[in-house]
Amino acid sequence: MEVIGALDAYIAAASRAFCSPLAIFIQLQGCCICLLLAIGWGFAAHVRNREIRRMRRSFKGGNSFAFLCQDIDELEHSAQVDLPRVSVVMPLKGFGEHNLQNWRSQITSLYGGPLEFLFVVESVDDPAYHVVSTLISEFQDSVDAKIIEAGFSTTCSQKIHNQLAGVEKMHKESKYVLFLDDDVRLHPGSIGALTAEMEKNPKIFIQTGYPLDLPSGSLGSYCIYEYHMPCSMGFATGGKTFFLWGGCMMMHADDFRLDRHGVVTGLRDGGYSDDMTLAAIAGAHKRLITSPPVAIFPHPLASDLSFSRYWNYLRKQTFVLESYISEVNWMMNRALFSSHIYLSWGFVAPYFMAMIHLVAALRMQFSDYPFKETTHTSVGLLLAGCLAVCTVIELISMWNLTKVEIKLCSMLSPEGPPVSLKSYNWGLIFLAMLVDNFLYPVSSLRSYFSKSINWSGVRYHLKNGKIHKIERCGEPTYSYLGGKHLFGRRGCPQKNSFLSSLSRSMLQWHQPKKFDA
Repeated sequence: MEVIGALDAYIAAASRAFCSPLAIFIQLQGCCICLLLAIGWGFAAHVRNREIRRMRRSFKGGNSFAFLCQDIDELEHSAQVDLPRVSVVMPLKGFGEHNLQNWRSQITSLYGGPLEFLFVVESVDDPAYHVVSTLISEFQDSVDAKIIEAGFSTTCSQKIHNQLAGVEKMHKESKYVLFLDDDVRLHPGSIGALTAEMEKNPKIFIQTGYPLDLPSGSLGSYCIYEYHMPCSMGFATGGKTFFLWGGCMMMHADDFRLDRHGVVTGLRDGGYSDDMTLAAIAGAHKRLITSPPVAIFPHPLASDLSFSRYWNYLRKQTFVLESYISEVNWMMNRALFSSHIYLSWGFVAPYFMAMIHLVAALRMQFSDYPFKETTHTSVGLLLAGCLAVCTVIELISMWNLTKVEIKLCSMLSPEGPPVSLKSYNWGLIFLAMLVDNFLYPVSSLRSYFSKSINWSGVRYHLKNGKIHKIERCGEPTYSYLGGKHLFGRRGCPQKNSFLSSLSRSMLQWHQPKKFDA
């Protein structure tokens, strides 16, 4: 009884302390963060919804191909022959459960202009090499695609090394280069939509998009979904943005041929993150980055995505803030570092305080222990109630944006089965919000002090914001995030029955399976 009494005393004292002016400010700040997120997601949903309404008007107006282009006359042969050449560069690393569907959606694009696909691996021992070889052989008469062996990186990250190797091999007449990650599932008209925007506004430096995570059901997958959702607001502007996602970037090919603004040297000489480096270059030279409303891509997460893989992915995301190419870039990263830590723990702390208020109220209601201080109890319950209301508004706004983006993805890929919002577990999403925002500052501080990270069997060390040392550890066998096989025996054959069934479906009218059943 003495222990219970002491615990009651501590709970009552904590609840009373959390009613101080500073504590009340922190709790009200948590409410404000929830409401600001809700407003941001509401605006993002409005932008995506506007595109849905435009497509519906086009369908009613007789344009059955509104998912490909806004004006059906653009599909006329006279317009198609004038389309510019595009080189699609895809840096690969390993092979996972969703990769083949992603590559199939990329290679079966309905872009009407000259198009080449460059799959870049570090060596032929990469498991992706054999799968891509089989995929290309199925389309060798209709698609211009090839595999490039880039070798191991020595001065930059392996992804950047593969990207630059692809750029060196792209067609000399290519006007645009599109970088895609292996976890991007394109819509049939994605390349055409991106190219049309580049043609419409030559001042665009980079066009980008953003993924819509499809959680697999584990807490780790929901943490990744929750991590990406706040960032989605910066990509749902319908035009100019300051954000850049390395999974989808279309640029002018001549920017790389001429090393304009130092894009090649900035990436090659110690670059760790492709999107952060290019975003810094764009900001330094006041170049335009845009994200069209149709550039939202379904991103199914691995079914076996464990919490440890999520943690290493978070480590990778915070580690990029330790890389920079200039003093201004360093200052911007420090500002992001500080503000994100402040906002993350500023988001989590009010829930801890609200829990103490609720426990104190319950103990005082049903316990005989004489801590009947109704003033701070009522204030604490009022604060907890405000936070609960703001949380519900925030979750509804997140749910609405997810629903709108799922609808837009389904309309942009009418050949694929739609994804149901019913598969989302909103209880786990709320838990993921707390876990992710609590762990982000921990990961940031660890990245700040360590200045190194092991990603997919390669350890990168930073010095003065650039990679100065690369160690190939040979472990793990799987990538942290996607569960992809990273190492395999050379010439290792794939199962014929599996590839045969996939190839049969690929030979039908460009019907890439955009979503897994």
